[in-house]
Amino acid sequence: MLIYGKQSIYYLIENHPNSIQTLYLAKEVDKKEYAMLMKQSFEVKRIPPHAAQQMSKSANHQGYLADVENIQLKEVSFLRDKTFVVILSGITDVGNIGAIIRSAYALGIDAVIISGLNKISFEPIARSSSGALFDMPVLFCKNVLDIINDLKTMGYVLYGAVVEGENIKEAAMAEKRALVLGSEGEGLALRVQKKLDCKVTIEMAHNFDSLNVSAAGAILMDRMR
Repeated sequence: MLIYGKQSIYYLIENHPNSIQTLYLAKEVDKKEYAMLMKQSFEVKRIPPHAAQQMSKSANHQGYLADVENIQLKEVSFLRDKTFVVILSGITDVGNIGAIIRSAYALGIDAVIISGLNKISFEPIARSSSGALFDMPVLFCKNVLDIINDLKTMGYVLYGAVVEGENIKEAAMAEKRALVLGSEGEGLALRVQKKLDCKVTIEMAHNFDSLNVSAAGAILMDRMR
């Protein structure tokens, strides 16, 4: 898996250096930084800027690219003894997915479940999560109803983010809880809403329709901790 961007790569160097197979430098770095990189267990290769542009498909790589090990997904059984998980139902924007994972890791959420997609592109999610993807337990389930049913059998109470819901500040929180976040444009599908135990919302101070799903998710996660 190829990731790029200085922040994500340095997160790995500091926290998971053994996951890096090859680091590609497409810029000049000072002697102190270069000496530090050369002491690591991974290979360091210098490449010309045009090669880095080709590798990153002209994205902003900041001169740092790396081949890293693939993400290891968790099994459903991992959730059995957890207390707070987040389900992404049909969220397709990798920037939003990465931002939610970053917030979830920072706020101590036990796991993030990605659902409603046929496949996941982990490279851009790793970048938009600023490296948090490599520490946040992640599961993947194509059918959101399957994972919802699994969680219910484990004793989880399902909370879903909707516009017309109970103010999250006033909602009672169960010991084992799952927050379900819907897609950017349509929100939670009706078939998902029917499975919820509680619908919650963020009360707005002004007459404004909604927040970006990653911003709303961060607020809800914090208030549900």
